[in-house]
Amino acid sequence: MLRMVQLHFAAVSLPASQPPALLTAVPGPRSRALAERLAAVESRNVTCLAPTPPIFWERASGANVWDVDGNRFVDLTAGFGVANAGHGHPRVVDAVSDQADRLLHAMGDVHPAAVKVTLLEALARHYPGGVASRAVLSSSGADAVETALKTTLLATGRAGVIAFEGAYHGLALGALDATWSARFREPFAARLPGATRFARYGDAEAVRRVARDAGAPVGAVLVEPIQGRGGNRIPPEGFLTELRALCDEQGWLMIADEIYTGFGRTGRWFACDHEQVIPDLLCVGKGLAAGMPLSACLGRAQIMDAWPISEGESLHTQTFLGHPPGCAAALASIAVLDEEKLAERAAELGAASLARLRRALDGRRGITDVRGRGLLIGVECDSAERVSAACDAALQRGIIALPCDDAGRVLSLTPPLTIEARILADAIDGIVEVLA
Repeated sequence: MLRMVQLHFAAVSLPASQPPALLTAVPGPRSRALAERLAAVESRNVTCLAPTPPIFWERASGANVWDVDGNRFVDLTAGFGVANAGHGHPRVVDAVSDQADRLLHAMGDVHPAAVKVTLLEALARHYPGGVASRAVLSSSGADAVETALKTTLLATGRAGVIAFEGAYHGLALGALDATWSARFREPFAARLPGATRFARYGDAEAVRRVARDAGAPVGAVLVEPIQGRGGNRIPPEGFLTELRALCDEQGWLMIADEIYTGFGRTGRWFACDHEQVIPDLLCVGKGLAAGMPLSACLGRAQIMDAWPISEGESLHTQTFLGHPPGCAAALASIAVLDEEKLAERAAELGAASLARLRRALDGRRGITDVRGRGLLIGVECDSAERVSAACDAALQRGIIALPCDDAGRVLSLTPPLTIEARILADAIDGIVEVLA
């Protein structure tokens, strides 16, 4: 067992998470039965059911998930990075329940709920650098990216976008055009605008070269300050600063996709805060509402004002825009992140966890890199097979972890920011063992 580092952050208000406890084989009989039922009614492209069915979740609290067979797991994914405040945080659940009891739905772009205004004000207060901002709410990360791309065209008149190798911005058609992986893009290539060119991640000069040869005039650079699904990749220090300067020089907008990295995940409120870079547009989601489907594209006020004043018909809207329970959840989650200093907690706990992994895996055969910032950590291996086998073996121990990067060679660790240090340390020890 590795030495435990003394940590100094305050306790969180969630019930304490617990270690894994398995009552059946994993997956258990009820999960297997649900997999058979799902196969009969869901598109076969959505949920991977073979060769081994998934576990089916039934409830969750803090850093724990229970499946339908009663097995208790430690979740090192935070449900794709959503549960920054922990699964089922009581303040978030109470806020949703109270709001749903009073108003479940409103007419978000005609006769909106009051809670929408309160949330937009809270988001404006947290915009990097404290600059004046406006926002468009939506339901998914891809929705937020679509808003940013449309805003770029309205504000600059230029459709061209520079994105990065390894980028993942969602699977809606506009966002997909800026997503790197051929696996996602090629089946729908005939429907894509082809307005995106890709540069090497972490290289601002490569952006300049790619823009020079781009087919369409460039309006924006779309960047993840730290790539999430692309492999938990951290760019060289100063990259975002250089990119900001290049955008200013060329008259491009800088769009920061912080859907994965926002709301304390990397040890700062936003990952671009590590270099004190202020983007022109900021896409957020996942950890924003702690489990409710809500996202937003925020932007500097003068840029967002490229949208025309509504005269009764919005150019870009959704039926559930500003969904009241989602807005209430986001307000509660933001309050928890602020009051319990979860960004600071992620910085300290993440640094200790990264050091623990590096000590344990230093010189280990098949491990090519261990990296992270805050509680966004990646262990890169020499093969996707090694990572896949490790994730499968971890699940058998009651630990939920996922692969990432286009080739699947990175084991990703993004636990809730509220996870107890001892529970995380034990789970990391389990990950080290299955990587052996």
